[in-house]
Amino acid sequence: MTRAVVLGGGFAGVLAATVLARHVDEVTVVEGGRYPAGPGVRPGLPQAFHSHVLVTAGAEALDALLPGTLEALLAQGAHRRGLPDGALILSADGWFRRHDTGAFMVSCSRWLMDHVIRQRALAEGTVTVRERTRVLGLAGDAARVTGVLVAGEDGSGETLRADLVVDATGRRSRAGRWLTAIGGPAVEEEAVDPGLAYSTRIYRAPPGLAADLPAIMLHPRPSNGLPGYGATLFPIEGGRWIFTLTGTRVARPPVDEPGFTDCARSLRSPLAAELLAAAEPLGGVRPFRTTANRRRYFERLPLPEGFLVIGDALTAVNPVYSHGMSVALLGALRLDRELAERGARPSVLPAVQAAVAEVAAESWRMATEQDRVRALAEGHASAEDSARPEGVAPAEGIAAAAGTTSARGPGSASGQRMRALVSQAVLSSPVLMTRLFRAQTLVPSRAALPGPSAGLSAAPPLDTDEAVAQFPGLRDWWFSERGPRPPAPGREP
Repeated sequence: MTRAVVLGGGFAGVLAATVLARHVDEVTVVEGGRYPAGPGVRPGLPQAFHSHVLVTAGAEALDALLPGTLEALLAQGAHRRGLPDGALILSADGWFRRHDTGAFMVSCSRWLMDHVIRQRALAEGTVTVRERTRVLGLAGDAARVTGVLVAGEDGSGETLRADLVVDATGRRSRAGRWLTAIGGPAVEEEAVDPGLAYSTRIYRAPPGLAADLPAIMLHPRPSNGLPGYGATLFPIEGGRWIFTLTGTRVARPPVDEPGFTDCARSLRSPLAAELLAAAEPLGGVRPFRTTANRRRYFERLPLPEGFLVIGDALTAVNPVYSHGMSVALLGALRLDRELAERGARPSVLPAVQAAVAEVAAESWRMATEQDRVRALAEGHASAEDSARPEGVAPAEGIAAAAGTTSARGPGSASGQRMRALVSQAVLSSPVLMTRLFRAQTLVPSRAALPGPSAGLSAAPPLDTDEAVAQFPGLRDWWFSERGPRPPAPGREP
């Protein structure tokens, strides 16, 4: 009988357990908390109060891994929005025009996402979950992991014997320490911290706008030498919206209600603030500051047989890029394929580790290239931006590729001018737009490009009224119930 133990019962852990149950005889998930009965708060997951989306590749991977789950999410109130066909996006260079690129995002609360996936993944009863159980370390030695040491709710310890042990404990993983404790090598870790911070609040949407609101993304643009604020406003289940303000170390979004409201009003466009003024706040403002990109290179080690690291415990990118859940889904699909081809034996896991790490490489490259530029441009390159041995809504990043925001970064004058030209052209060029959004939603570059193959477009930039007018439901509200408003100083038209 082949046994597997998954450490961590969160998003990546449940997916890994789902895959392992297809290849081994017995799967146990070790979870430190207790699952809520419905789509509710789970202890140890502070980021759940903030924006979460699946991007194209992740949503498609979910349907491949657990057929019908995406449909179930939508049936329970999740929203699918095309990018930028179903989104109002103000980049550093202007508003995007609507265009069907084939890229999309799915937005809902993290609580609903976890609940629906957990329900469907664990429905068959082939996975056992041990709740309120802490991981103390690994059993075995530098050559082979043979199980895991755990402590139950009463503090009593025991060893769970296993042929395969998978660490899915997230950003705070102690896998490096566990390995060195059994004589294994230290793992190299790299961190890139751009100093981003964000604050989030949930609202009850006004009647008539709950279902039809496009995804709204307002990108920051520095002014007078100071970094600007960005924002996202996404529809979620239950007739609600989730609104997030993004900032930096030197301009952190406020967490008090008056400051939060004033900050929303100071954004480059009045759109989000006007919508929020018509909505009902639900609860307070919640901050989040843990946004560093962090990668642990387990694939470079002579790992002991029987041990694998996945999800954020392996590669965690800045949450602003909205890749975390999608990369976890792609990693689970790759794990399934590797075990089907190689067999579920302890000896294959070092090779599987390299394959799973490869899945996250493009997301890591995309996020860290942008965040290194961001840190340098704002003059606070982090001391964490280094590699060393160990002991990311919001979706601002959805439109951060292809020079759309990095045109403000350092480089030669001619290089900056070229990036600026590309950044402006992408706003109305169907081909550039399609490449941009498909890359940022992790669609492989070899995939066919849909839509017309026009070249660079010379279409004039949109103002806010013209951008809003692309969406009939929002347009009616904007020009009628909202009423005429004079532009505020410093705002874009």
